This record gives sequence, C-alpha cells and structure tokens, in this order.
Amino acid sequence: MISGTNASGRFWLGLAAALLVTGVAGAKTLMSKEEALDWGFPEADRVSKEVLYFSEAEAERVEERADAPMDSRLFTVYEAYQGGEVSGYGFIDTRTIRSKPATFLVVLDPDGSVRSARILAWQEPPEYQPPERWLAQFEGRELERSTRLGGTIQAMSGASLTSRTLTDGLRRVLAIHRVKLAEKG
Repeated sequence: MISGTNASGRFWLGLAAALLVTGVAGAKTLMSKEEALDWGFPEADRVSKEVLYFSEAEAERVEERADAPMDSRLFTVYEAYQGGEVSGYGFIDTRTIRSKPATFLVVLDPDGSVRSARILAWQEPPEYQPPERWLAQFEGRELERSTRLGGTIQAMSGASLTSRTLTDGLRRVLAIHRVKLAEKG
C-alpha cells in the first residue's frame, strides 16, 4: 500500500497505471519494423539493410533537392530484392511533429517514385495522425518541384505541422534516392 493515499487517490493511481500498461497514455505502435518491411515488400525474396554515409557535399545536395534539412549524414535504407534484382527501397524515419515523435515508412520503386507510405508509430494526439487516404496522395510521386504542400500534396485540415513534417520527410527520402541510389535501380 502506498502511504498517504486514500481510496480515491489509489483509484486514480491505478487508472493511470492501467492506461500506461495498455498504451493509451504512451506511444501507439501500429506496426513493427519487420511487419512494415513485409507490408512494403510482399514480393521480395529478401530485404537487406544498408547504412548510407553522406559526405558534406552529398548532404548539401540532398538538402537542396529536398528543400528540407538532414539531421544526420547517416541514413538507413532497406533494399528489397526479387530474383536477384532490386525491387524497391524502404526508408524508416522518425521525426518530431509538435513535441513527440512519429515513425513512418516510405517505400520507393527502383526508379525513385513513391510506391507507398505508412505510419508505424504515433505519439502525438490521434487527431493529428494522418489517415491512409492522406498518405495515398504520395503514391506515384517523384522528386519534383510540385511534390510539396500547396502543390500536388494537400495539407490536412487542422494538422499543418503533421502535413509539413511528413511531406518534408518524403522529399528528403526522394532526394536521398536521387543522390545515393538512382544509379543502382
């Protein structure tokens, strides 16, 4: 028994503990990394992980093309193979939206166009989480000037920080592909 608490205090303490255990008060994990890669590459014979290192000049090229900052000069990419050929690339990224992180997956075809995007973990309030239909507008997009908010990407009403952060993340992935992986596809 916790000293100094009455029945009401124990009730609220118990409720808070239950919420933490069930995940209501914490991060909402929607999909593990393994599940995400299986979802993104259902046709793959295998998926390998590669850590990309960017020189200062390459990082500047990525930032310029993406019109978004790179926080690190290291980035992990998952390469999917089918029949010995690269069938796609997966990028898992975690960004802070307002004050809490969100983790998302972007899957690219070998040519650098977006195959799909998915939220993997969400800690912000649920009303700011983008629905799948919003993420679907990324499909088929390439690194073009129009692939941005106010261009071909429409912002979510009431969730402009989410819209901007995820669109910037998408553009960063497309720029990373262009700078580091385009010759592989």
